[in-house]
Amino acid sequence: MFELLKQACDAARKEGCQFADARYLAIRKQRVMSRDLALSNCSDSDDRGFGVRVLYNGAWGFASSPNYNTGEVARVVALAMRIARASAMALREGGVQWAAEDALRLDFKSSCAQNPFEVALEDKADLLIAANGVMLKNKTIKRARGYLLFKQVQRWYVNTEGSELHSDVTSSESVIWAIAVGNDDFQERNWKAPSTNQGFESYKKEEFLLQAERIAAQAEEKLSARLAPEGDFDIVTDSENLSLTIHESVGHATELDRVMGYEVSMAGSSFVTREKQGKFQYGSDQVTLMADNTLENGLATQGFDDDGVPGQRWEIVKDGIFQAYSSGREFAHYVGEERSRGSCRADHWSSIPIVRIPNLFLMPGKQPLSPEELIADVKHGLYFEGMDSFSIDQRRLNFQFGGNGVWEIKNGKKAGMLKAALYQSRTPTFWNACEATCDESHWRPHGVMNCGKGDPMQIAQMTHGAAPTRFNKIRIIRGRES
Repeated sequence: MFELLKQACDAARKEGCQFADARYLAIRKQRVMSRDLALSNCSDSDDRGFGVRVLYNGAWGFASSPNYNTGEVARVVALAMRIARASAMALREGGVQWAAEDALRLDFKSSCAQNPFEVALEDKADLLIAANGVMLKNKTIKRARGYLLFKQVQRWYVNTEGSELHSDVTSSESVIWAIAVGNDDFQERNWKAPSTNQGFESYKKEEFLLQAERIAAQAEEKLSARLAPEGDFDIVTDSENLSLTIHESVGHATELDRVMGYEVSMAGSSFVTREKQGKFQYGSDQVTLMADNTLENGLATQGFDDDGVPGQRWEIVKDGIFQAYSSGREFAHYVGEERSRGSCRADHWSSIPIVRIPNLFLMPGKQPLSPEELIADVKHGLYFEGMDSFSIDQRRLNFQFGGNGVWEIKNGKKAGMLKAALYQSRTPTFWNACEATCDESHWRPHGVMNCGKGDPMQIAQMTHGAAPTRFNKIRIIRGRES
């Protein structure tokens, strides 16, 4: 597989490029969806092709094709070079400054004890339909749904610096939903099995059945839940709820291409401007946010990025102080760094790599602390569990987040469920209100498989994690009532 990619890089080098790389991807996906006691949709796709990127006189050219043969490789290289030459004519300044990187030889394979593509469809259907059946035993549940996604990406990468890289990454995701109807209302509750770089072995039927019974009962309870109070309250978030807040208010805010204005027309910029590096109080001293593209089974753990840089681990926020961005080789020089953080990824063989959020998580507390002890200090507050609706402005500064399950806290104990609860804050205000987080034994990872960015849109995956965490005096507002 490497031979034609090497030919592509050799041809680009002969044309006088500063740098070139070539990637071949084989992408297989399978989706299985259920509704009530039947499958509602199944799809299986196999998508293959290659892309060539060239840097010529400070400008990029990129071209791709699904046809992988000697003649097509030559045509694609020639097209990429024509695009780069034309782009170079429009440069007003010096163009791309490309960070140095040593040649790398690596063969990376994610953990996969049970290949999901070799598991019978009947077994996947049984997992979802059995869970749906448990939910439907609750008479208030009028619709039960389930979803499985499996993805395998094999990637071969070569560049003009001598790197030859291969990865084989299998990822899995599943969600089940219960929708309750009654009291002139409807309410939904879901459970998301951990999305991970593993195979079918990560899903246990017994766990699906237990979670199905739990979320059905809670969906029913939400029907009679009272509306959330409004005002300033202490809140406690579970790991899944906080994972989305980490993603939106920290992950996207600290992508260096966004900071430099490359995302403004599509999804905004960032308030985390360059002068803040090393001194901005992002959060309280309880907040250390770690990026780690070597995290075991993390969705962004893929061995290397699409700039040919191996996965790394670094602190984005340490003891509350902002430390470093996520970057690619094109952007490192903007903050005086000689090397990329290895966070440049493309979602397809026809896509050019862009900076993406790494695996990013809140470090757990250093002292033993259980969720019960965390809640015990709250006289009157709210507990948020799971992901729900959210919004955040185009500078990643003002936001609001909901929870799929929300409980009132009274005198240090979880009381009844609430509905229509949203917490609203500004990113630094929120993270500086962080009082405590539970210890490592309560830390959990949560994967994101559908992070959208770029124009044209690219979809990436990464893992976030946290332990239950308490925040002081956060504004609570009401959203929709159902």
